Amino acid sequence: MGKKRHTMSDQVRAAVESCGQSRYQICKETGIDQAALSRFMDGTGITTSTLDKLAEFLGLEVVVRG
Repeated sequence: MGKKRHTMSDQVRAAVESCGQSRYQICKETGIDQAALSRFMDGTGITTSTLDKLAEFLGLEVVVRG
């Protein structure tokens, strides 16, 4: 069997967990609602604007592999 591919959401969740900041601090600095971040971390989707805020805070960018 091949390797399991991680979704972009999985990768963002992992980045949130490993960034060294508390979820509270992330919400405070980004303006993201704490309940929305909590739901996302539990597996629910988020809006693209919230995803953009998280990506900017975490310094993430999309890399396309050929």
